[in-house]
Amino acid sequence: MTHAAQAKAQYNLNKLHKRLRRGVGQAIADFNMIEEGDKVMVCLSGGKDSYTLLDILLNLQQSAPVNFSLVAVNLDQKQPGFPADVLPAYLSSIGVDFQIVTEDTYSIVKEKIPEGKTTCSLCSRLRRGILYRTAKELGATKIALGHHRDDMLETLFLNMFYGGKMKSMPPKLVSDNGEHIVIRPLAYCKEKDIEKYSVAREFPIIPCNLCGSQDGLQRQVVKEMLQDWDKRFPGRIETMFQAMQNIVPSHMADKALFNFAALTKDTELTERDTAFDKESVPAVPVGLDTEDNSDADSPVQIIALS
Repeated sequence: MTHAAQAKAQYNLNKLHKRLRRGVGQAIADFNMIEEGDKVMVCLSGGKDSYTLLDILLNLQQSAPVNFSLVAVNLDQKQPGFPADVLPAYLSSIGVDFQIVTEDTYSIVKEKIPEGKTTCSLCSRLRRGILYRTAKELGATKIALGHHRDDMLETLFLNMFYGGKMKSMPPKLVSDNGEHIVIRPLAYCKEKDIEKYSVAREFPIIPCNLCGSQDGLQRQVVKEMLQDWDKRFPGRIETMFQAMQNIVPSHMADKALFNFAALTKDTELTERDTAFDKESVPAVPVGLDTEDNSDADSPVQIIALS
């Protein structure tokens, strides 16, 4: 690679890092994800998302206005072919505190799930319970997962198409057992940015299909649909994610969220029927992203933890 090519590659990596750092910093600030004295357990699977999450959090830790510690945790589920040496070697090389938890959930899943059926659901439940237990043992105050913006949108559509609910992955929630706070600091980050960053940083990726191919899953279908929309309709994905943050209960149909029975002409509303006028529909998606062309630092890029 020529000197000019190296300089350009480094420039693009720096730009990408700033964008991811800004997104993580903004999500942490918006949802108060990390507070003074927190011990954050970062769940590391060996995939691009969790590697990127750990990398950005380590970087933010150096300049954040609050003190917090990090511990990386990987669950070795004894899947055939799992390269057990990869993560310990990588984590040791970057000097981060880590713990490898070994539990043979693979055998349990194979015993319980008939051949040819999807294993993800049971595997996920078993993994979640083990990680909750580990967080308690480590004294972690927060559990950080590597789900990003695209995961949240996919979950929204999965619930709409198959579950009949307007429900997604929240950026911050209480764990199933009620004992932990789970956070998703990559909530504002795009999967394609994470993919580029993981390639540029040369993370030692461990494939997620060691338990066998899961082709045909509903999530994969939804993922492909969203990726197609992203290519054909620039800005649509960004606009849909903004819509998740701008819900108007009076213009939905959930009587538990809005008291339609008590609605009168004198009821104060944030929006009325003008929201549906054709003239009000923007010619360009409101979420059309232009920040790929922006190099300037902003206060949010530095981080606003409080």
